Amino acid sequence: TRDWGLKVSKFSYKIRVQVEDFDESEENRNLILNRSGALVNFIGTVRGNYTTSENILSLTLEHYPQMTENEIFKIVKKANQRWSVESITVIHRVGKLFPNDKIVYIGVSSQHRQSAFDACNYIIDWLKTNAPFWKSEEFKNKKLWVDERKEDNLALKKWN
Repeated sequence: TRDWGLKVSKFSYKIRVQVEDFDESEENRNLILNRSGALVNFIGTVRGNYTTSENILSLTLEHYPQMTENEIFKIVKKANQRWSVESITVIHRVGKLFPNDKIVYIGVSSQHRQSAFDACNYIIDWLKTNAPFWKSEEFKNKKLWVDERKEDNLALKKWN
């Protein structure tokens, strides 16, 4: 686990890419300590089934550490430039995960709710498409690399 963090003027951020699970309640408490008026977060989990009848047994996420962290930093920085936010935390897990395991936590605190909602939504949309994670899904009799989804790329259009 590498923990990136910085406090610049009124804005602070934390980025972690890790194998270990995270405690979203603790992360939320840390963001609330800023005494912001709003806290919004997103937690992504491993789906247990696909659009087909096959169940996913596991999901493995791989990454190249510095490349991944740099890209997440760029996304967080852009969100801070677009909206008035006070603090952002992004935690992304790697390694072998199982259905219902938590994959990603994004927490955004700000003085007003709309900025927090927009920044959180922006971060997950860009994280899904631009952060360099490689995913493979394991089924009963096969293992498949996950291709990019058309829906994820379409979600980015609203931010241009």
